[in-house]
Amino acid sequence: MLFMDRRDAGRRLAGSLGHLGGTGIVVLGLPRGGVPVAAAVAEALDAPLDVCLVRKLGVPFHQELGMGAIGEGGVRVINDEVVRMTGVTEDELAGVEAHERQVLDSRARRYRGGRAPIGLEGRTVLVVDDGVATGSTARAACRIARARGAERIVLAVPVAPRNWTERMGSEADELVCPHTPRDFYAIGQFYVDFAQTDDDEVVACLAEAGDRPADGRRAGSGPVDRAGGDREAYRAGGGEVGGEMGREAYIRIGGATLRGRLTVPEGAAGVVVFAHGSGSSRHSPRNRFVATGLNRAGLGTLLFDLLTEEEEADRANVFDTGLLAGRLTDATGWLRGQPECEGLAVGYFGASTGAGAALWSAAEPDARIAAVVSRGGRPDLAGPRLPEVTAPTLLIVGGDDLQVIDLNRAARSRLHCENRLAVVPGATHLFEETGALERVTELAGDWFTDHMTPAAHTAAGF
Repeated sequence: MLFMDRRDAGRRLAGSLGHLGGTGIVVLGLPRGGVPVAAAVAEALDAPLDVCLVRKLGVPFHQELGMGAIGEGGVRVINDEVVRMTGVTEDELAGVEAHERQVLDSRARRYRGGRAPIGLEGRTVLVVDDGVATGSTARAACRIARARGAERIVLAVPVAPRNWTERMGSEADELVCPHTPRDFYAIGQFYVDFAQTDDDEVVACLAEAGDRPADGRRAGSGPVDRAGGDREAYRAGGGEVGGEMGREAYIRIGGATLRGRLTVPEGAAGVVVFAHGSGSSRHSPRNRFVATGLNRAGLGTLLFDLLTEEEEADRANVFDTGLLAGRLTDATGWLRGQPECEGLAVGYFGASTGAGAALWSAAEPDARIAAVVSRGGRPDLAGPRLPEVTAPTLLIVGGDDLQVIDLNRAARSRLHCENRLAVVPGATHLFEETGALERVTELAGDWFTDHMTPAAHTAAGF
């Protein structure tokens, strides 16, 4: 399981917490990374949101390694094993604790803006973080909630090690985690975007949740029915009851069945079909990141495998642009026959070698493709088909991906359609640099939106 970002993790975590809806719970997010996750959970459950202020005590020479945590009310949890293994002295521990206590007090004032914490006395409290590693911060959070009078504590995280329940002991009355992989090294390995959450985002999350009464129920409303009556409101928040947005797709092409995921937001202007590169699949974290951004911009997406697992075993198939383009064309025909896609414009997003297949397919005489976007692509693989492409084409390349820039410039000179070359400064081939993939998503969203408007749709002869 891979989460796009913390909000996505929260929406998917909420699918495992439906039994708490309408119970008057209070959701506490652990700053900073746990707050966006908690915000999505609180929205799904229609519950009030607050922060549970906890500061990790990092080993002085390895800050990412936690040797304990502190929280409001003087709560203090120390992992004696980590302290012993790293040789941290009592003076070093005291120094780290004093510094973190100052930060904790300062953030309490900033996050709540002078507001009093939500009362926990006699309540069920749902403590949420973006994951559990050593467990010291989560244990401290549960102790804080208990010290503030919580009657029952539920600890929920999107991902944790297989043995995480043993690490938590009896600090919580209920533990919820939908993903407990065997190969767990760090929380961040399960997120596409695990950028550090800043204080402004925490404040914004609390402000957005500010209109939900502290008793967990809106004026004039009863408990929320997550199984039925509030399904549309939940989807409007960007989630899907019991899972992520969209539906599984099974595309029958000849003797092969290709798997994918089709997501079409209400009122979508069009649908973007993704063609991944060699060695990738519909699970590509980069393509899924872009797809999620396009969904938020009001565009549908189809992520699917161009080859079956058996076909991928033959490496010649992976680089057979004609074969891949044919699969893309056939999948587009399937897509246009789906009820939720009827009458919608179709665009292509090709990554790496998939860009060659996207342009090849777009060059077909009856393709009727509204726009094409290439990310770090190999448009040169479309060869003699390039001059036949009529769909407006955006070529996105990384500023430090010099060889691919040259290939894109050469391919662009052979395009006769509307086209543009966009260079993302400082980005390499996989756009792994901070903010690079966000820029790709922004550029792609603008290009597709501009060319999938009703006017552009009509002008293109659809």
